[in-house]
Amino acid sequence: MFQATADAKRHDWLALTGGAIGIGLPLAIGAAVARPDDKVIALRGDGAAMYTVQALWTMARVQFDVTVVVFANHSYLILNIEMNRTGAGRAGPKATQLLDLGHPKIDWVSLAEAQGIDAVRCETAEAFDVAMERSMSRQGPMLIEAAI
Repeated sequence: MFQATADAKRHDWLALTGGAIGIGLPLAIGAAVARPDDKVIALRGDGAAMYTVQALWTMARVQFDVTVVVFANHSYLILNIEMNRTGAGRAGPKATQLLDLGHPKIDWVSLAEAQGIDAVRCETAEAFDVAMERSMSRQGPMLIEAAI
């Protein structure tokens, strides 16, 4: 199983706890610029990652040492949650369709590879462990699509 090997005395995290969506990939680039000798790991949902997907191209072009994990549930999950919080009742078919990323389903591996990034899709925890080990043992950008 994958285990983090970073210096336990030092924890440098960039986290977002507000209402912005899509800032994760640009923040990963910023972290890579600020800490060029460290591996950066960006954990993103597929909906949020779609907001700034062009950041993958920048990661490839500059060869930033960033591992992007995209949790692919094929939905703008946070937007569905916010829709429910409005109190307007259950979303109708048109609103539901707007928040669905499954038609067409986004192929994150192809999308990343088209922008110059090595990528793999994982459908099991074991495959994810192998992909993370591979990413941690090499330099440069990599995308792991975690199918959920």
